[in-house]
Amino acid sequence: MTLTRRQFLGSTLPLGALALTAYAGAPASLLAADNAAVPTPAPADNTVFLYGDSILLEPQPYADLLQSLLHKHDKVNDFYLKGGAVTELEAKFSALLGKEDTVLMPTGTLANHIALRLLCGESRHALVQQESHVYRDEADSVPTLSGINLVPLAPGKAAPTLDEVKAAIDRAENGPYPIKVGAISLESPVRRADGATVPMALINQIAGIAHAHGVGMHLDGARLLLMSGISGFDPKSYCAPFDTVYVSLYKYLNAPFGGVLSGTKAQMTKARELRHIFGGTLLHGWMAALPALDTLDGFVDRFAGVRQAAERLLARLEKTSGYKVHRIENGSNIAYLDVSAKRADGLGERLKSAHIEMGHLREGKLELMFNETWLRQSTDQLIAAFAGK
Repeated sequence: MTLTRRQFLGSTLPLGALALTAYAGAPASLLAADNAAVPTPAPADNTVFLYGDSILLEPQPYADLLQSLLHKHDKVNDFYLKGGAVTELEAKFSALLGKEDTVLMPTGTLANHIALRLLCGESRHALVQQESHVYRDEADSVPTLSGINLVPLAPGKAAPTLDEVKAAIDRAENGPYPIKVGAISLESPVRRADGATVPMALINQIAGIAHAHGVGMHLDGARLLLMSGISGFDPKSYCAPFDTVYVSLYKYLNAPFGGVLSGTKAQMTKARELRHIFGGTLLHGWMAALPALDTLDGFVDRFAGVRQAAERLLARLEKTSGYKVHRIENGSNIAYLDVSAKRADGLGERLKSAHIEMGHLREGKLELMFNETWLRQSTDQLIAAFAGK
């Protein structure tokens, strides 16, 4: 049914009536072979998805969600991304990440771009991971629109070593025609490295070298909060060595688009100016800010619970014949499961009958991605489905 604006605003459908669909943002590895799409069932409330950082709503349930949230929050509306839920979300992220100010951005591409532009200034030379989003997935927007040369480090790895960073700075600043390095960007977790994270000790070492050379530090933390529950992880402490931090709103915080960029008040004042220059100052952003606000509340603790549930399942799978677990070094929310031919036979059907949706099994390997749906069933229920009991 198509809703008019008046009908939408007058709707009172409850949040509990929502029907969720499979995560539309599933990783490319699930979609690549033979152009096969990830299944999109209409699951029961206890359906567990073994893929995706989160799940997305279809348009009608999403409209129902927004309506339910409008009843929970006062003064929601913003005007050109000022006031209402937008300002409330920005303040919440500033506190969470330990930064002075935060700006809502329509896309992560723009957030990363503006951060590097701010940090580099006239020193248009930035060090990045070769496998990072800013280098591999943003269509050269930074060099094209801001003239910043991106120097890729650590090909095929999640992060550069300290020696690689030192050598890159030395090549730039002590060559025949010295170039000042303006910024170092680190993505963590790194999706192109199976969600591997950059260890805090390495970040501190790189930050020490950067600050000694007057080089700014940017964190592409699109999936930062998926590190929740990792021993020793705290968002504020992890972000402390960085001048600017980007976090996505739609990877796992239930927003339809957008992200936030955090830094000093002076930086974020300039970020708002640049957002407008690049055409990113939307008339309204409350429809992204409102669900993100609602999901962010308690997310760090909930995802710590997700991690505990995932570890319980992986530990049980390791003891189940026909399965072998492969963990990612310094991983976040991804592991791999080797499945024997005997176990693979009919596995999808067995799981589906138990309200568990898996991605594609390729060459006996299944990617497992932890998300909040993993809390919908007990470890005993999940292992029973895998074991075929």
